[in-house]
Amino acid sequence: MKMISAETYRRPWNDVPETLTQTRVLKLDRRDNVLIALTDLQASDEVSIGGERYVLATAVPAKHKFATQELAVDDQVVMYGVVVGKVTQPIRRGEAITTRNLRHEAAEFHAKSGRYEWHAPDVSKWKNRTFLGYRRSDGQVGTRNYWLVVPLVFCENRNIDVLRKAFEEGLGYAPPQVYRQQVTELARLYREGRTDEIRNFQPNGSEGRSQPAGFFEHLDGVKFLTHERGCGGTREDARNLCGLIAGYLHHPNVAGATVLSLGCQHSQADILREEIAKRDPHFSKPFILLEQQRSASERAMLTQAVRETFLGMIDANRAEREPASLSKLSVGLKCGGSDGFSGLSANPAIGHVSDILAALGGTTLLAEFPELCGVEQWLIDRASSDQVANRFIDLMRDYAARAKAVRASFEMNPSPGNIKDGLITDAMKSAGAARKGGDSPVTGVLDYPEYATTPGLNLLCTPGSDVEAVTAQVGAGANVVLFTTGLGTPTGNPIAPVIKISTNSQLAERMSDAIDIDTGTVIGGEESVDDAGERILELILRVASGDAKTKAELLGQDDFIPWKRGVSL
Repeated sequence: MKMISAETYRRPWNDVPETLTQTRVLKLDRRDNVLIALTDLQASDEVSIGGERYVLATAVPAKHKFATQELAVDDQVVMYGVVVGKVTQPIRRGEAITTRNLRHEAAEFHAKSGRYEWHAPDVSKWKNRTFLGYRRSDGQVGTRNYWLVVPLVFCENRNIDVLRKAFEEGLGYAPPQVYRQQVTELARLYREGRTDEIRNFQPNGSEGRSQPAGFFEHLDGVKFLTHERGCGGTREDARNLCGLIAGYLHHPNVAGATVLSLGCQHSQADILREEIAKRDPHFSKPFILLEQQRSASERAMLTQAVRETFLGMIDANRAEREPASLSKLSVGLKCGGSDGFSGLSANPAIGHVSDILAALGGTTLLAEFPELCGVEQWLIDRASSDQVANRFIDLMRDYAARAKAVRASFEMNPSPGNIKDGLITDAMKSAGAARKGGDSPVTGVLDYPEYATTPGLNLLCTPGSDVEAVTAQVGAGANVVLFTTGLGTPTGNPIAPVIKISTNSQLAERMSDAIDIDTGTVIGGEESVDDAGERILELILRVASGDAKTKAELLGQDDFIPWKRGVSL
């Protein structure tokens, strides 16, 4: 078959109707040689699209793909107009695409070619909209107001937990102990010899975790981060950790911070100060740094930490929300637990959000470099300059080389859940994942753990791992994160609200305690991708203003995992 070059990848949704009608199959691009099943199809079923009739040679589960023509060994499979795999055994017209007959393949990429023309969406209805945020002295605007307590090395995790318990219980930030109460009740039944009742026991009230009101009126809380980094790895990992923590201290959602250090670790206090200065040479937030090896005792250090942290929180409580333009939003774009509908509904919907924010002067962050494999040329050609394009090329090739050095590759990215739900190869997964970035020019490319300073769409080098990627996006300045999921992922972040978006309505119903908004309406033909995106943007403004909390916040889902690039020594 004819070779399809990645350089032809341009706005693959051009050929797709604004709403998906109640059809049974979908073709994303006129160049594709596969169709997507929107419902379960059985062998011998007949389907029609674009005047073509297909008889299914095999059953095709919803979200999976089938061939529109006979494919021979080594033929390329094309979806979204790009190569997503190579055929490993003959595939009949109407036969399902599976891991048995397809392997990962992606087109090569090269330097930026030509000028990219972008037609920005109409943003007249959003130009005068505002959200209520916390203005910081450096010009950033926070969507939350937190005091942060974090260790420079894992040796201090126990002390962080001591402080956590003291402040959460002392100030009313501790969550209700519903599960501890459940265990207490089960123990009582056991002591009374009522074992049969234990088997059928149902606790009273909700098992959910409500967000406590807290002590300070204008402080959303004090957040305690722990991690397993800071020593034992490479010097690169040590500096990256300091850079990541510096990003969190510089973040507009953080009013001030307490940092605990042991003293002898690789991640030194001086490195942290250097990294803070890179992000803000005039850093003026309250900042408490205590080193245990210089303290008279552990108790002395913790006593000082409690006292100075409380005084800092008093200062942080003076901040109040005030109107800010949408240009002050910095939004992370992330997917996790993806399914075959991710690239059809939720991902392009938040891509539309990204385009609106880019047109308004806001910032968006598209991460997960392994999930950009196969669409590199499309992103390279969208770069605002050769310098931006070349940095993306260098980082992608460096990442691929690092993976190869440990006997891995991007093609190992799809998880068993991804594959089961129709994302057979990494390139196939990437083609849908990239839709989160919309169509606006790529204005910046960031290596981990750099901080975003350029408005528009930024590409941030991170792994595909959900928590590591979100941790990095927030460290780069995201004050809200949009997280799409088809299988269900409870990811959150300690300081930035994470809005969870389902790709299908079944998930939204099944995991209603974790999902904030449903875009399965796009698959059902109830609304267009653009309408779903604007509905998401309305929710962003409510969340950013503090008028709504995300499900992850209500569940206390405070995930924080720094990315470890090097080996342990």
